[in-house]
Amino acid sequence: MGDGCTAEALRATMQSRYGIDASHVRFVRAPYRICPLGAHIDHQLGTVTAMAIDHGVLLAYAPSGSAEVVLSSAVYPGEVRFRIDAIPPKHAGDWGNYACGAAMALSRAHGLRRGLVGITSGDLAEVGLSSSASVGVTYLLALEAVNGLEVSPGDNIRLDQAIENEYLGLNNGILDQAAILLSRRNQLTVIDCRAFARVDGDTSITASASGDLPRGMSVLDRPESMPHFSILIAVSGLTQAIISTDYNRRVAECVEAAQVLLDAAGRRGVPARLGMLSHEEYEGHRGALSGAPAKRAEHFFGEMRRVRLGQEAWRRGDLTAFGALVTESGRSSIVNYECGCDPLIDLYEILVTTPGVLGARFSGAGFRGCCVALVEPEASAQIVPRVRRAYAARHPELAKRAQYLICQTDDGARLL
Repeated sequence: MGDGCTAEALRATMQSRYGIDASHVRFVRAPYRICPLGAHIDHQLGTVTAMAIDHGVLLAYAPSGSAEVVLSSAVYPGEVRFRIDAIPPKHAGDWGNYACGAAMALSRAHGLRRGLVGITSGDLAEVGLSSSASVGVTYLLALEAVNGLEVSPGDNIRLDQAIENEYLGLNNGILDQAAILLSRRNQLTVIDCRAFARVDGDTSITASASGDLPRGMSVLDRPESMPHFSILIAVSGLTQAIISTDYNRRVAECVEAAQVLLDAAGRRGVPARLGMLSHEEYEGHRGALSGAPAKRAEHFFGEMRRVRLGQEAWRRGDLTAFGALVTESGRSSIVNYECGCDPLIDLYEILVTTPGVLGARFSGAGFRGCCVALVEPEASAQIVPRVRRAYAARHPELAKRAQYLICQTDDGARLL
């Protein structure tokens, strides 16, 4: 489990730094996630797929005995301190923003009385695997535990989204949160964002047909007939906080496209999201679009088709077809969603032309971070050096910071 420091090391640090008895230290782990199909469409109420991986965030925590939250990090310098009854506003670049946002969201929804002391650890931060959402989930689960709160997965999805939407100002959807909370080893998580949002005005959360999962969520077991695969995380060496990229502008362009199409279809007053339109309405009125909004809509409806076909391929165990759709998704992200930068595009091109790679695409909105690839396990020992050499030839400076990790699917966030 790639979480940086071990639980034993964090327990010892909690005792030496904060005087917390080792027997009182508890842990919560939230994995990172990949999105094989459904890129950039969750915020438009599309349907997306996800898997959790065996790398993530580990938080050691204990009740603080007061309303104070005290946090330190094995990755970032400094210490975060605040009271849950006096949550500070966000500060640009402060790693404590996610803890403050979690306390804000929980205080509004459920009320908090107790703070905590904690130390976080996690590798692969800010490379495009939703480490921010994972961190938010760990703080939510820990604060809930010390306050004796029982919160459903559906509510925690909304709370983690509130951290980023309301506290941080990132206009994302629910892909990251749902994937991190609901994914299970050897399964494909399917998230119908429109069904979960209940845009008809009913915001209550009920179970889906998959038992205790929130509405709109389902999981598909890996068929026995499907060949095994590994997940390659190819980290470009380029890091940039997503809030400073064009992410919000792409969301606005999608909204603009949705409004034009809804107006053309005579459906005024409907929330301006592309997921509110049928494929037939899009085909009938796509001529009303031009420029960037036209490309964003083409990506959305193409990606919805790929998600549908991908579920069919997964159910019949056709890993080759599933991987080809992942690669097609990556291509549309470049051409139609127009995200990506030269290093990530080069890394994508290297991956999809490397023997043993079944499919690849960007992760992290394609403005920074990494590419993810489904690979044949027996070929992974040859794939990594080939990709490393080819990438170093094109981007020698970035290659010095690049990382290549072979991962497996894993279970979602949980108290340990």
